[in-house]
Amino acid sequence: MRPPLSVDLALDPATIRLFIDKAKALSADLNMENLDQSADTVEFDAERLEDTHHHDGLAEEEAEDFTSEELRELIDDLNRDEAAALVAVAWVGRGDFEANNFQQAMTEAIERAEGSTSGYLMGMPLLAEHLESGLDALGV
Repeated sequence: MRPPLSVDLALDPATIRLFIDKAKALSADLNMENLDQSADTVEFDAERLEDTHHHDGLAEEEAEDFTSEELRELIDDLNRDEAAALVAVAWVGRGDFEANNFQQAMTEAIERAEGSTSGYLMGMPLLAEHLESGLDALGV
């Protein structure tokens, strides 16, 4: 592990790790949905040759997964500097900036901020991995 750089994250690394955990959970849920083809299949009873598929649509609607909503709300609750720090960590982890240019990344994140930070970050493929790599690169 690299020695920590002298950077002001403006956001507690434990909070960033919480975002990483939520992003991983969200990613895992999406991957499981893509792998689970059983919800799209219909089974037939060979003896009776009738449709035996039982779709629990109402039960599925009631069983809500708030991971996406929670992550969005947590990001939206950040102040300007905290949101910029989170974006900058993701950019460092993605390789857009070197760790020693973290302050420049933060400045650009503030200057480029348009619309929803949560929408931008949650639309970023591999968000959890980028945040983890960013923290590692910063040595925190």
